[in-house]
Amino acid sequence: MRRTEALAKVTTLIEALPWLASFHGATVVIKYGGNAMTEEHLREKFAADVVFLRYAGLRPVIVHGGGPQINAHLDLLGIESTFTAGLRVTTPEAMRVVRMVLVGQVNRDVVGLINRHGPFAIGMSGEDAHLFTAVRKHAVVDGASVDIGQVGDIVNVEAGAVRALLEDGRIPVISSVARSEDGTVYNVNADTAAAALAVALQASKLIVLTDVEGLYRDWSPDAVDNEVIDELSATELEKLLPTLSSGMIPKMEACLTAVQGGVPQAHVLDGRVPHSVLLEIFTDKGIGTMVLPDAPAATATAQLKGNDT
Repeated sequence: MRRTEALAKVTTLIEALPWLASFHGATVVIKYGGNAMTEEHLREKFAADVVFLRYAGLRPVIVHGGGPQINAHLDLLGIESTFTAGLRVTTPEAMRVVRMVLVGQVNRDVVGLINRHGPFAIGMSGEDAHLFTAVRKHAVVDGASVDIGQVGDIVNVEAGAVRALLEDGRIPVISSVARSEDGTVYNVNADTAAAALAVALQASKLIVLTDVEGLYRDWSPDAVDNEVIDELSATELEKLLPTLSSGMIPKMEACLTAVQGGVPQAHVLDGRVPHSVLLEIFTDKGIGTMVLPDAPAATATAQLKGNDT
């Protein structure tokens, strides 16, 4: 029995070897949220996975949101949460809570979990060193632009501070708030922030953790087993975007932004699966949905010729 278990572990290590070689020294940006952030056993496993990546020679960067924690704190203070076109209407009062929760609570919690395994994680805000610069974002309702307060779109990324931390062997943990040129603080979507940072860092992968298995081909609430799309190109994803549910759109838009900006691979993974990040990076089959850039014309022509022979 012991020998069988040992052989299974050795087989797993051997399977991981080519991926360890391929991604050694690679930067991987991980958007952290959903169940993986709120369930204690998943939180602990995520922290261990990130440190494993660091010891395996990769350079992980964490970008996090904190929707459930923000909602809980707003409720505690009696501040009403309203949403327009799926976006939180963020008043100055609500923004103070968002900033406090993301920077002062969630960020410190994630840093603390990782640092149980060693002195690696350093917390940052998107405000620090002008990492993220944003402009005010408006919602669109029935074709009309609607002001939703201090919600921002990232227009510039100054990633020098993050690069310096990576060079020092640290794991940057970044909360998704940003400043504008005039100093206004904005709440920005963590998926969007992770994609923008992945492009700026020329990362090898963007990984978005969510609460579903991946992008479903034809999702139905009545289906027993919905089919997950394993892989699709940027063009294929562009065509699918208008048909997606509101919850999946920012995640898949982030993947699209990343691969169109030069990131070789972007993935949507089920954060409810323990060690999902390691399963994706270090196993032959991987999990979730992978988005790839469109093949260059020469490559596509060669593939067509190959199919004809």
